[in-house]
Amino acid sequence: MIALGCDHGGYGLLGEIRAMLGEKGMEYRDFGTFSEESCDYPDYARPVSLAVASGEAEFGILVCGTGTGMSIAANKIPGVRAALCGDCFSAEMTRRHNDANVLCLGARVTGAGLALKIAETFLKTGFDGGRHARRVAKITDMELRSDGEIRPRNV
Repeated sequence: MIALGCDHGGYGLLGEIRAMLGEKGMEYRDFGTFSEESCDYPDYARPVSLAVASGEAEFGILVCGTGTGMSIAANKIPGVRAALCGDCFSAEMTRRHNDANVLCLGARVTGAGLALKIAETFLKTGFDGGRHARRVAKITDMELRSDGEIRPRNV
């Protein structure tokens, strides 16, 4: 299942992504927003990210005006590796090398045709593992200590 979310700036593009997923027979859950009325992107990034982090969803797709706010908000949730992508190469490589599990898109900076190709690339690309798994583990297993040091958890 793919968790979907957007703010008012991403509402139109997320509609196109929903249509594409439906055409491909891919299951999704839409966490909103459900209109172009002004709203706050963290309110939608959080439930999508929690669905991914909990395993309820395999992937998430978040859309706002630039994709930046959604990316920042999503990456606050432990277990989420959100990537803002504006091209297919970045979408492929963030899956292959970073095992990204949430795609962030900017509706005001990426046209719908390209955004759909980016989403397709992200969803169909697997993780390479190997040396990349070691690197992802270093991200996943890190924490910011009270003294400002970033260290492995439980050390």
